[in-house]
Amino acid sequence: MPKIDPSLHQAKKPPWIRVKLPNNPVFWDTKGMIDDLRLVTVCEEAQCPNRWECWGQGTATMMIAGERCTRACGFCAVDTRKPLPLEADEPDRVAEAVRRMNLNHVVITAVARDDLADGGACHFANTIEKVREVNPEMVIEVLTPDFNGHEDQLYVVMEARPHIFNHNIETVERLTPLVRSRAQYWQSLKVLKNAKAMARKLGNRCATKSGIMLGLGESEPEILQALNDLRDHDVTVLTLGQYLRPSPKHLPVVEYVLPETFDRLKEIALEKGFRHVASGPLVRSSYHAADFKPELDLDEEA
Repeated sequence: MPKIDPSLHQAKKPPWIRVKLPNNPVFWDTKGMIDDLRLVTVCEEAQCPNRWECWGQGTATMMIAGERCTRACGFCAVDTRKPLPLEADEPDRVAEAVRRMNLNHVVITAVARDDLADGGACHFANTIEKVREVNPEMVIEVLTPDFNGHEDQLYVVMEARPHIFNHNIETVERLTPLVRSRAQYWQSLKVLKNAKAMARKLGNRCATKSGIMLGLGESEPEILQALNDLRDHDVTVLTLGQYLRPSPKHLPVVEYVLPETFDRLKEIALEKGFRHVASGPLVRSSYHAADFKPELDLDEEA
């Protein structure tokens, strides 16, 4: 991975990048439940700025397969030490958390597990199946790594019938080698297209979703090209958010994008054919994920 250029400007955080501290008892109830079930959440591991809000509403994005990633992306706060073995009972614990929280929409994500023969695909599938047993009507969204482009591993996940398949391209094509470890721009797009194709072949309907961080030095023409590339690869759900630097060891913020720019990009994305767009400085992949009703997307494709 290219080295971080120390000459890049670290912009001063603007007033609209503010997070309210928790004052809702539901936040502490959710945290207590997660601790009790020994679960990992992307909310904590990735230092999500919205965890106070989401936990205060009783929602959380479950991160399976441990908290140690085999990759070291320049933007990500997740630990990169050698991963521990998978916990066989983790799918059951995730399902129990979903039951206690009485969710209608769950997001299941994972670290990259390049150390595993199947990249963690079977663990994803097992978790989906356990969660579905709790509530067969629940919308299940998965946010997966690229499985190094192995279609057989992706197929294992799609065979478990998630309603929404999410895989983030994270940034524009030019910046991908700097921002993402091992992942490739066009490979990620292929993963998204293959996921939709596999779902159709299996007789399932599945919306595909991806996200882009802004503020890493991308130009607007590059953003618009990335949107075109996503649409060309059958992606219909999009998130656009501001990159926030987790630590001085990570990539610096080149620009804090104005809220009105996010609003304008949302309108452009909708004009390009995306059916649901969440765009704003604090938007993340699973932010208000339940606001998107996949049946609206899927019914049009039936």
